[in-house]
Amino acid sequence: MWWILIVIGIIALIIVGFLIGDQPNRKEILNLTFDNQVFGELQDGVYQGEFVGEKGHLRDTVVEITVKEGKVAEFKIIKGAINKEGEDIKLTKGQTVSNLFNECLKAQSFDVDVISGATVTSKAHLKALELALKKARKNQ
Repeated sequence: MWWILIVIGIIALIIVGFLIGDQPNRKEILNLTFDNQVFGELQDGVYQGEFVGEKGHLRDTVVEITVKEGKVAEFKIIKGAINKEGEDIKLTKGQTVSNLFNECLKAQSFDVDVISGATVTSKAHLKALELALKKARKNQ
């Protein structure tokens, strides 16, 4: 009986330690700002944006965009909320980062609702998308 309590206690300590250790990274990402000026004339080509956290690397993200005729024709998550096969991971309520990107590109703005329950993941991916769009801007 006591060993069950000990195991539960150890698991609880591991979870608390992880949450405390991830706080600086979470805070950094939650404070990210976005530049809506990146939406505009884009130069055709393939561009990668990479978000690398300064406080931790748990949510480092790489996004690739393909621009055709001045618009984003395709995007791909290279590193982040994807499984081993490169497919989107379903987050809260079945939403994916690709759903978020589609909303963002449709609105031509980063002022979109992030995925509830996955705010930190959403913002890290949006920052990588922004960095890819900055590279694609004409007359940078």
